[in-house]
Amino acid sequence: MKFTVLLVFIIAFIVVSCGSSKKIETLKPVADLANPIMYDKEISYLNIPVSIKLKDLAYQTNTILKGLIYEDAILEDDNLMIKVWKQAPIEITDDKGKIKVVLPLKVWSKVRYGSNVFGMDLYDTRELNFNGVATLIGEAKFTNWQLSAKSNVQSVVWKESPSITIAGKSVPITYLVNPAMNYFKSTIEQKIDAAIVKSLNFQDNVLDALEEITKPVCVNKSYDTWFKLKPISINATEAILKQDVVSMNLELACFLETFIGKPFEDTFNRDEIQLKQVSKTKDQFLASLIVVSPYLKASEIITKNFHGQEFTSGSKNITVEKVNLWHKNGKVVIALTMKGSLNGTIYLSGIPKYNIDEELIYFDDLKYVLETKSTLMKTANWLAQGIILKKIATYTKYSIKPELEVAKTQMEYYLKNYSPAKGIVINGNLAPIVIKNIQLTDQALVATISTTGKVALKIDGLQ
Repeated sequence: MKFTVLLVFIIAFIVVSCGSSKKIETLKPVADLANPIMYDKEISYLNIPVSIKLKDLAYQTNTILKGLIYEDAILEDDNLMIKVWKQAPIEITDDKGKIKVVLPLKVWSKVRYGSNVFGMDLYDTRELNFNGVATLIGEAKFTNWQLSAKSNVQSVVWKESPSITIAGKSVPITYLVNPAMNYFKSTIEQKIDAAIVKSLNFQDNVLDALEEITKPVCVNKSYDTWFKLKPISINATEAILKQDVVSMNLELACFLETFIGKPFEDTFNRDEIQLKQVSKTKDQFLASLIVVSPYLKASEIITKNFHGQEFTSGSKNITVEKVNLWHKNGKVVIALTMKGSLNGTIYLSGIPKYNIDEELIYFDDLKYVLETKSTLMKTANWLAQGIILKKIATYTKYSIKPELEVAKTQMEYYLKNYSPAKGIVINGNLAPIVIKNIQLTDQALVATISTTGKVALKIDGLQ
């Protein structure tokens, strides 16, 4: 009797043991590490039409050009000393496509008159104060990062004729003042041009802005997604003046990249950014972005997809605890570490593609690696069947839509009344983002995406 009970116990133990988990040993495909990370980059062109109102140019010019603008302190050479001040704010307007500058003047002068008779100086001096208006005309030019006017004084009109009273009579002294104005004209031309150049020197502003936006920006904390812009060069068209607005186009050539996992932070070198003068730029921008998804990050995302999922066939079942991805012979190997009726790791391979409708990266032609399939056919034929493989394939898909949406939202933020400085406003729009292709490297999936749009920068109320 005791022997019978013992025999039943042993048989039951064997049955239970046979129905418990099995350890599966499969050959791990060696990662293909022959090539470093290399991927095609496409240059993006961001076209930025710039418009500047002349009233804002006048505001800046008045801020810079103040007080005394000319002085001749020597009396003996031409019998005249003179000082010239800006009396009132400068007006800058459009005069048939040219910049017209009207400068109100306040003039103080000391005039020496008389003669030398028989070696005796019979001179007298008088001090005078009078007002006038100088009018300058200039061409709007944009070269070497600067807007200039190349002004020329067209006229100096006095509100009253400069004169002195001698023996009760008014004697004009324009014959003394006007020659001095010839020296004054060249000085004021230089002063006006220098003030306009200083008012709108784009180089520091543009390069400061570029330096700021080239820093990697986290656009999605959950997916550890970063956006980065790397400038190459800037093209600029000639300035055009029309209806009191100076217009020109800037075109930024750059690389746009989105990384899953923070990218290497390049040092920005402002000396490498070259400004080129061109006759024409594109009427809209083309943005080609690179979305880099390291296999490590993709593995983490897919592992989360499998969390809580059980795959069954009759009384058999498995759950996936961990997923790893790597590159092998132009495909991605997906390693599934599992537990349940089978314990161990199985290997699949497939070609990553993008489903436009579902906005998911999936693995086309997903199959068990040959050695894995041979092992399963011998030890776990139920798992080798296609029905479970299809279920598993569902969870190997993963979306980069959040990254794309956040990247687009981030870009749109800078295109909706964005004001990097007071008086500067940027507006624009984006077309839908399109994924062009997916490339494989030894360490990452690299998706190339593109979008188009328009952007405009206006300067209004600049202070």
